[in-house]
Amino acid sequence: MSYLSSNQLKQYDNEGFVSPINIFSKDKAKEIRNEIELIENEMPEELKNSGRYNAHLISPLLDEVTHNPKILDAVQSLIGKNILVCGTTLFIKNPNEKGFVSYHQDAKYIGLEPHNWVTAWVAITNSNENNGCMRMWSGSHKDNLKDHDQKFNEGNLLTRGQTIKNVPKKETTPLVLEAGQMSLHHGLMIHGSGPNSSDDRRIGVAIRYINPDVVQQTTGKSYAMPVRGVDKKGNFIHYPAPVKIFSKESLRIHKQICESQHRVLMATAKKEGKVWSKPVS
Repeated sequence: MSYLSSNQLKQYDNEGFVSPINIFSKDKAKEIRNEIELIENEMPEELKNSGRYNAHLISPLLDEVTHNPKILDAVQSLIGKNILVCGTTLFIKNPNEKGFVSYHQDAKYIGLEPHNWVTAWVAITNSNENNGCMRMWSGSHKDNLKDHDQKFNEGNLLTRGQTIKNVPKKETTPLVLEAGQMSLHHGLMIHGSGPNSSDDRRIGVAIRYINPDVVQQTTGKSYAMPVRGVDKKGNFIHYPAPVKIFSKESLRIHKQICESQHRVLMATAKKEGKVWSKPVS
């Protein structure tokens, strides 16, 4: 039986997203936040810049989130029973700072095809309009990839400031989530988020789930972690989950995979004939 209701499945088909979905308790969310902030305090360089990618490789609690049965049940109802994690991104907006995410499509630069994969955005803290929750342009997943400008704006949390012009904010839907809830959205969904005007951090983790039919189109094989079912296609290099926090092997794998994903983004930049010199922010 699908974890998503028939109405939720219909919403995903029609609008390209579904939200909110209850996953774990606020106490569990607080535990995860504490581990993230422990890593920030003890090894600050690990979660800076490109380190925010694949933080689940050095945080056992974030890795646990990627394997959460409720998340996987919901994802399975959208992409099938064989599921891999093809990367995570930790989004942290500090209080009263200018950090924002410009309107974009995840599929534009990630290089995963076909585009029938799904992103789970899991709230580690409350996420609302005051602290810069995501906003979705309903139904935009039904179109093809859009042109994106590379603006490299100050405060833009996206690697290259990739931006779709003229998105009507009045037509977008804010996805208000409590800590421990998640949303799901299609790889072609146009979405973004504003700055955090509150007095607390806004923390969330985006998890890209794919099935084994998906292929990395830009640089040959990339990395993915099987989390349910089997992978008989062999399109990705598998990697192990972290055994414990701060383990040397986990730190090594984290660096290796982040460098690989950096090359993927570089490859898409070169393909478009554009220069990418800004570091991940």
